Amino acid sequence: MFRLATSPRSRRVNRRNFLQAATVAGLGSMLGGPFKALAAETGPVAPALKPTGSDVGSLFPFIQSQAVTGEFPLSFLNPRFRSLRSWKKTARGKLLDLLHYAPPPCDPAAETVARVDCGDYVREEVRFNTTPEVRVPAFVLVPKNAPKRAPAIVALHDHGGFYLWGKEKIVALPEENPALADFRRQYYGGRSIAIELVRQGYVVVVIDMFYWGERRMLLDNDAPDWRERPASLSRERIQAFNARAGQNEQLVGRTIYAAGFTWPGVIFWDDVRTVDYLLTRLDVDPRRIGCVGLSVGGLRSCHLAALDERIRAAVVVGWMASFPAQLKQHVRNTIGHTKVVPGLYQHLDYPDVASLAMPTPMLVINGTQDGLFDLDGVKASFAKLNACYTKAGMADHCRTQFYDTPHEFNAEMQAEAWAWLKRFV
Repeated sequence: MFRLATSPRSRRVNRRNFLQAATVAGLGSMLGGPFKALAAETGPVAPALKPTGSDVGSLFPFIQSQAVTGEFPLSFLNPRFRSLRSWKKTARGKLLDLLHYAPPPCDPAAETVARVDCGDYVREEVRFNTTPEVRVPAFVLVPKNAPKRAPAIVALHDHGGFYLWGKEKIVALPEENPALADFRRQYYGGRSIAIELVRQGYVVVVIDMFYWGERRMLLDNDAPDWRERPASLSRERIQAFNARAGQNEQLVGRTIYAAGFTWPGVIFWDDVRTVDYLLTRLDVDPRRIGCVGLSVGGLRSCHLAALDERIRAAVVVGWMASFPAQLKQHVRNTIGHTKVVPGLYQHLDYPDVASLAMPTPMLVINGTQDGLFDLDGVKASFAKLNACYTKAGMADHCRTQFYDTPHEFNAEMQAEAWAWLKRFV
């Protein structure tokens, strides 16, 4: 006589075993033959998962199913949009709304804390407000032989997984840490692009992006070398800081979103308010302002031109992509909390955002060996951006260019970028 155990836990275990056995027996009965014996021996068999080839594995089919297919609802290429002005009001309004960050206008209240004669230009260290509460550090490079009011460039530094310094990555200093020179050799052809530009007659401003340089995250018990950043700081200590900062992007991003705003909102508004600051300078021609950047600097350049019509020309290097094309295998090292505007990509793809800059001339450069981006997605983005400018009747204001290179802004690319800025700024 089979007798069930009397304790509650034993009854639950036996009931579960009974149900599993009944399921297996039923499967064997339905399939018959060898499958009946197999079921009896091995128990229930889980359905085989179809390989997805995605970084998110079995979750990818669902995630992909939620992404926009076909034309994005608020793309300028949607036939319902005929007026550029009307479309920009609608699409830019959606972008601004989804940033969930709209600091009130404020006086930059700029202060020059140091001025250094660098031979053919002067380097100023400046502080100014981008919100009533946020004061950002900047370098301003001023050519000595410039006209009374010179054209200006907002030079935007990259991400690069290198957080300890920001503006110094594109403004070389006399006694800098060797790691900065190495970084420029890898990504900028060994050049300081801000210094290249000031020597062409531009007033150049470079701020530290939020979470980089002087605005980096420091914890209560951090050692003095991470706080003071001496030129003698070892490579090991630099790498350790950058590794920690990279790991903590997730935490900082989640904390920002939990507070109800977005990281891109802070970045993009800081850049717009940098233009506000430039307009307070008597040595800047307010009608001749451009912007340029590599990688996240390119993303910033794209959005600055899209959000601020005072920009007369933009150069976007190493950051043009279609977000749906990135989903399968190109999110891990490309699309983080610093770049995601939640919900935006149900309305506009990234090249649609770039086209908000119209009629501002825009040069976009990407490397065909840049593994951060799905190459077919980049090609499609180039085609879309050109189609938007063509529909607006200004095809000659958009240039998209591939170089057979990895993720970098080399000397040849720079030559094309400087020619573009000279033509339009």
